[in-house]
Amino acid sequence: MSSQKRIVVKIGSSLLAHSQQLTLRYAFMHGLMSDIAQLKAEGYDVVLMSSGAVALGLNTVGKTPEDAGILDKQAAAACGQLLLLNAYRNVAHEFGFDIAQILVTIGDMEERRRFINTKNTIERLFDHSIMPIVNENDTVTTQELRVGDNDRLAAKVAQMIQADHLIILTSIDGLYDKPPSAPDAKFIEKLEDVSEYLSVTEGTSALGSGGMLTKLQAANMAQHAGCNTIIAEGIMERPLLSVLGNERRHTKCVAFGTPASAWKVWLTNRLQVAGSMTLNQKAADDLVANGGPVTHADIVSVHGHFQKGDILHVYDENDVEIARGLTNFSSDEALLLARHPEAGTAELLGYSAALPDLIASKNLVVLEDNHLPWDVPTDELQLVSSTQ
Repeated sequence: MSSQKRIVVKIGSSLLAHSQQLTLRYAFMHGLMSDIAQLKAEGYDVVLMSSGAVALGLNTVGKTPEDAGILDKQAAAACGQLLLLNAYRNVAHEFGFDIAQILVTIGDMEERRRFINTKNTIERLFDHSIMPIVNENDTVTTQELRVGDNDRLAAKVAQMIQADHLIILTSIDGLYDKPPSAPDAKFIEKLEDVSEYLSVTEGTSALGSGGMLTKLQAANMAQHAGCNTIIAEGIMERPLLSVLGNERRHTKCVAFGTPASAWKVWLTNRLQVAGSMTLNQKAADDLVANGGPVTHADIVSVHGHFQKGDILHVYDENDVEIARGLTNFSSDEALLLARHPEAGTAELLGYSAALPDLIASKNLVVLEDNHLPWDVPTDELQLVSSTQ
């Protein structure tokens, strides 16, 4: 532990709220904050990703996890956030440190300038030895505009602050090669390729929004940012120090050596698909072999509605994701350019683009085999050839 200086800790709702009473589990919170105080005393910067606001606010709005709709959950989050942060603040003060709250939306993570602004806020809190507690802003996000789980959001924060460890505390002690209830289930202590176990990761808890699948997705994102991920049970006594000290079993997903640049890590580790495009197979093969750029003559189809500056997922004609990159044009502009490959940008769009390629080489990353790919979107498909 002596060389690690930054740790992101993610806590699930089931660890913070009693499943029946929907009240705070103070004993667990005390154990958690005691460990964080010890880590801070040893010089570590810690960010806490805490679920629980919705669960704790359901009693206030008179709902249960089973019958609460999206509006109920937004209202519950507004109520529960006060309960959660007040409890964290009181316990943190018992251990001699301060906390701050940072509520984010998916746009804060996916749009580069807002991502940097959030990072700068966290860095300034570190300067004052204040622990940030981060959560998705559930009071304003809708179903289609939210991350949906704090596991992957925690991985984005780990990437943001260049953390050494992402610790995900949950209700079981780690990953198994099949459902833990199976008599021959084997515990996985160390993991490099998370794709080997995606098929056994279905299911979520009654209070949580993420199961083991999102934890492995988060681990893969962290791996590419040079961050180790630990998945362990959230016990009451020494929940963090006992796993960092290898005193109890847990699953460790190891980092992939030296990470790429912060720019390329941000480009490739996405929480949501803003849009995508499919290349003809010849262009796709050349892209994989030699890198970018992506030109408008390469495009077979466009998926979704995106804006200039969004990150696109790039597929070949076999529906295999091969790259991700920042687009210089909107979806409507990209379609217009692709349907008229013989014409110039100024002629079609009425202005001369500073970067004429759809995706410039410097803003494109070809995916490695150890990246978890996204399935090709099937909705809002627009074929380039449809009007040619």
